[in-house]
Amino acid sequence: MRAVCVLALTGAAFAGQAFPSFAGTGLKRIHDPGRVTYSVHLTSCHARDRGQLPDPSCTPGSIDPAVTAADIHSTICRAGWTTKVRPPEAQTERAKYNVAYPAYHISHGAVSELDHLVPLELGGSNDITNLWPEVGRVPNPKDKVEYALNRAVCQGKVSLAAAQNAIASNWLTALARLGLTGGHGGGAWCTAAASYNSTYHDYDVYVHSNQPDRTVTATASNGASHSYHTNGSGYADVFLRAAAGNRVTVTVGAASCSTTA
Repeated sequence: MRAVCVLALTGAAFAGQAFPSFAGTGLKRIHDPGRVTYSVHLTSCHARDRGQLPDPSCTPGSIDPAVTAADIHSTICRAGWTTKVRPPEAQTERAKYNVAYPAYHISHGAVSELDHLVPLELGGSNDITNLWPEVGRVPNPKDKVEYALNRAVCQGKVSLAAAQNAIASNWLTALARLGLTGGHGGGAWCTAAASYNSTYHDYDVYVHSNQPDRTVTATASNGASHSYHTNGSGYADVFLRAAAGNRVTVTVGAASCSTTA
């Protein structure tokens, strides 16, 4: 018998949290910028496809209703959007280790990323229904799919709703399902994301590229710069003493990209 995750709504437990709303069928809509919310209680969850996909009963995905097709150019297509709506690390760490890890039966020593199933770049919410511990290398291959879908939406190639539903259903097949064979063309490319590390008081600049075993340099607008190298799969984590709000430019091999600290 297949185990499932039980979602229980308890009014007392979630007092003060964002209340979910639904627009007919589809993804739950929860407005919670800058904070992790808990619209459900997770019990026992089981990842699929050798850990690459979350349990759809526990983590079906949810979206912020404030992000609409009409305003994408002032929200998800605008530089700095994810920094504006991402919760502080203290809240995401609590969600990861105190809620998601026990629910998904993951030990604290595992290497994982607390992933937004529907990414913030596509208007995903910060609710626990949209967060799950994706075990494996960080940054993970899903980042490339998220970037490609964001660009496709912002360039008018696919609708926001189609991209949200495709990645919530199965990020492994989302690009093919929408007729997007890739997201970067045939040349050199990279993507970057910055996350503040409160332990070391600097930023982890996560880089994903098709430039393996190359020097990667991250430079912040405050002048701070640091270099490292990508691994055989084109990934790197560059430590950078940037300041909040700094634009971070990354060069790796023949590729360049940017993010905001």
